[in-house]
Parts: sequence; C-alpha cells; structure tokens
Amino acid sequence: MQHLKTQIVIAGAGPVGSVAAYFLANKGIDVILLESGGDCALDLRASTFHPPTLEMLDQFGITEKLIEKGLKAPIYHFRERQTGEVIDFDMGEISDHTPFPYRVQCEQYHLSRMLSDSVRNLPGADVRFAHRVVGFDQDQTGVDVYAENPQEIVQIRADYLIGADGSNSIIRKWLDTDFDGFTYPEKFLCYTTTEPLEQKLPNLCHVNYVSDPKEWMVLLRVPSLWRVLVPAKEEQPDDELLAEEKKNDVFDRLVGNGENVETAHRTIYRVHQRVAKQFMHDRVAIIGDAAHLNNPIGGFGMNSGIHDAFNLCDKFARIYNKGADADEALGIFERQRHKTTHDFIQAQTIRNMQYLAGGESEEHKRRKEEMQRVHSDPEAREGFLLRQSMIESLEQEKLVA
Repeated sequence: MQHLKTQIVIAGAGPVGSVAAYFLANKGIDVILLESGGDCALDLRASTFHPPTLEMLDQFGITEKLIEKGLKAPIYHFRERQTGEVIDFDMGEISDHTPFPYRVQCEQYHLSRMLSDSVRNLPGADVRFAHRVVGFDQDQTGVDVYAENPQEIVQIRADYLIGADGSNSIIRKWLDTDFDGFTYPEKFLCYTTTEPLEQKLPNLCHVNYVSDPKEWMVLLRVPSLWRVLVPAKEEQPDDELLAEEKKNDVFDRLVGNGENVETAHRTIYRVHQRVAKQFMHDRVAIIGDAAHLNNPIGGFGMNSGIHDAFNLCDKFARIYNKGADADEALGIFERQRHKTTHDFIQAQTIRNMQYLAGGESEEHKRRKEEMQRVHSDPEAREGFLLRQSMIESLEQEKLVA
C-alpha cells in the first residue's frame, strides 16, 4: 500500500472539484485531486456560466479562456410554444452590477480539463486520475483517505477531505447524512444536434425556456451544437426514448421533417431536488452535486457548486494563511451555503420548472401574467435579472455570519 500525505484531498475532478483544487493550490495549500475516471468526464448536462461565477474564475485568469471556447449570451427567452409569444430579458441591464453582464454558454468539461491540467503545474498539487475513493476515517487531527487504482490501494493522510464526487457521492454515503427532497416523476431526455434551429424557429436566442402543456422544452446553444431538453414519461423504457422514432417525433413537432435531423448525443437522466442535512462533517466537507441537487432550468447546478468551492476554499485559505479559527470559519461556510441552497437555489429552480410545465392551467396563466408584469416594470425586471443571474443570492449570503 502506498502512503501519501497532504493538507487537503479532493474527491472528484469535475468542474467543482477542479475549481477547488486550483483555488487551494494558488493559495499555497497542498492538495491531492482524485478522480475515478481516466480523464475529466465528457458531461454535457451543464453548459451555462453565470456572471458571479465568471467573476470568481476571473481571479485566476480563467474567464477569458472560457469566453474564447464559448458563446456570450446576454439575452434569454421565456417562450410560449403554442403561440410563439416571447418574454425576453437582457442582462445588459445589470451591467452596473457586474463586469460580465451575460451568460457564457460553454460545456463544463472544458473548465474541468483546463483546471485539472493547470493545477498539475502548481507547487504542492497532485492530480491522480483512475483513483477512486473507497473510504475514509477521520479523527481529531485529520483524515485517512483510501483510494484504489488498477494496481493498489493508496492511503493519504490529510487535514481535510472535500467530497466533490457528484450526485452519487461515495463521500456523502459514507457520512450517512440525510439527503432530503424529491425526484421529479418524469425522466429528462437531452439531444444534441448541429441542426440550425435558429434558421427554422423565428427570433431564437442562445438560451430559450419554452412552456407548453404537452411538451415543454429547453433550447440551449453552445458553440458547435444545440442542446434540446424535453420531458419523457417515467414508464417509457429507455430504449424507446433513445430510438429513432422518438427522436423523429420530437423534431417533427419542433421543426418538421424529424427524420432528417441528426443527433450527436441522446441522454436520459433523472432529476432531483435534494439537499444534504449538513455540508460540513468535522474534517470532511461535501460540495456541489454531492451536497445538493436541483433541476436544470436556469442553469444553477454547476454554478452553485462552483460557488460552494470558492466559499469553502476561501475559508481554508484564511485558516492556513491567516490563522483563522477553523471551527468558526468552516461553520460560516456551512451556514452560508446551506441557507443559499435552501432559500435560493432550490426555490428558484422549482419556480422555473413550474412555469415551463404549467401548460394551460390557471396557475400557469397567473405566473405568465406575473412575468409580463415584471418584464414591463424596470425596477422589477432588474430584480428578476439579479435573481436569475445568481447575483442577489451571493449578496444575501454575505450577510450570514
């Protein structure tokens, strides 16, 4: 068995874990980043970077690289599929609140690969792919983390362990913490296609949330592809959902002649609204999808995970570099991020989903009227943009001590 020692171990080299590793290494804190896969996963689900996330990443010169790989999306639409009615919002209106008044549409794996490659070059940092965390033990002075690779078990002694290992987090499961919430009854089916949807659907922008009583959808543009997200019946077998007939049906109703639409990927996944009871467990923290899950409407999932990473790693930097009291600093992390997740991320994503899936119900009509009222009122519209861009939640978070 190989024995290693470091200050902080991070499980998971997705965008959240990679950001945490890069932050810590830049602050002179020794870190080992472990990833069970042989490379950063080619995950297509997250592709939106919100203004506060761009501001955070800009501290390390990352944002400009993301912009080069992605698309700026200052405008997004809430659309009624049956009538074609559009309620548009322009983030340029909040340019006095952020230097990045737009979303950047860029697949999350670009960030993961960029940072996991870059962190290798920083002193005190070690990145190990094909290393799956299989368990840990903690005591009053540190954590023993056990990871397996194809040849052996590696034991790492660290001061702290960060679980950024996704929705099926082994770290969260070992902690045996409650993961309360619910799972949506329908499946979510995502296609990617090079079909020029913008030429076939009038007034389409890069980010479109489309309400419909029969089949709501999300249409998102990334540099090389359109991503089309639709709901699917829970009882319908996966092989039917992934079949040509289903693809043809979806695109027939969207743009016509679905047989001629080619797709690069077809993915099915379940969507949850869940939050762990605790994010901080003595010397073990969980962040990102390991700690909380939400539906994708609004693009908050990856962003909130990155916000977890910056908040937590800032606390570690204060502990290691400025002598801050660990219990106090990490307690603030727990309170800030748990409150933000409950009060904003969960609430806002549920509201966004309800708007799209409401169809022709009286409740949907009420929500649409309210959104139209917000859109027509400059002050209310600014407030809405600050919430949807995640700026407001982080401002509120600073007030939590």
